[in-house]
Amino acid sequence: MKAYIGLDIGGTKILGALFDEYGKIIKRVKKKTKAAKGTETVLLQIFKVIDGLLEDEEIHLLGIGAGCPGFVKDYSTVVFSPNIPFVDYDLAAIIKAKYNVPFVLGNDVNVAMFGEWNSSGFSDVNDVISIFVGTGVGGGIIIDGKIYVGQGGAGEIGHMIVNPNGIICGCGSHGCLEAYASKTGIQKSIVAGIRKGRKTVLKEYLEADGDVIKSSSLRRAYEANDEFAVEVIDGVAFYLGIGISNLVNIFHPEMVILGGGVMESLGEELLPIVIKESKKYVMPGMMNNVKFQLSKLSDDAGIVGGYYLAKAIECKS
Repeated sequence: MKAYIGLDIGGTKILGALFDEYGKIIKRVKKKTKAAKGTETVLLQIFKVIDGLLEDEEIHLLGIGAGCPGFVKDYSTVVFSPNIPFVDYDLAAIIKAKYNVPFVLGNDVNVAMFGEWNSSGFSDVNDVISIFVGTGVGGGIIIDGKIYVGQGGAGEIGHMIVNPNGIICGCGSHGCLEAYASKTGIQKSIVAGIRKGRKTVLKEYLEADGDVIKSSSLRRAYEANDEFAVEVIDGVAFYLGIGISNLVNIFHPEMVILGGGVMESLGEELLPIVIKESKKYVMPGMMNNVKFQLSKLSDDAGIVGGYYLAKAIECKS
């Protein structure tokens, strides 16, 4: 059987899937990343996922595509990753040497976006911006049907400045979109509000969820019309709207895809507000033909994107 492998290499887990040549998932394997144990351990975990996918299968492997957090250069080398101990690490060369197949590597959000775009059903749409709202805020750019990475690090949408005099972000700058719209930013807003005496069911949810409040808890509080929860979530929509208006003014894309845990839980409620806010700040007429799409693949976006990347690179090789 002709097949491809898609990999989603994360800081906590490595998810892999074996796809037939038509994109159907045949098998899945998931392993812990074990990032704290160092580079060689992470590499061995990647091998275990790939070997597990190929085990007991009569496979003619055509290619492997993967996504990894951080700055990826030349679709092969992890220059830096915030969650995985890869520094100037040519993962592609190692994988190619071991498995003797084409291998292509991209930033995890770019790869997830590539999966979402290819699965969107809008085959005529070639210019796309994606924003993934989870623990952080990631993004990706497709221009003329190709992922745009600049020198390798393009698409850091979460670090667009939306308030130059704003709160500090984890990157060290002030007023980044991620500082306001990510789950980490939401958490800080909730904790600050509770300390100031705001009455909210989020206090109970926060105590139950632990370090970071769950997206499902935010949804429950929002659906219960908790005043503070509505205020916090509307603030997220406001800053996402500002971010999108900037991106539309710069790129004028045909489509904006919104995904990540926060959007998966609250997308139906958030999307109309995000669109309304973005229209306030965009140039007249620029938003007329922009489509908005909520992500459909959830946790599978990374592996599906890996499949499409592998297929693309195999066709060129």
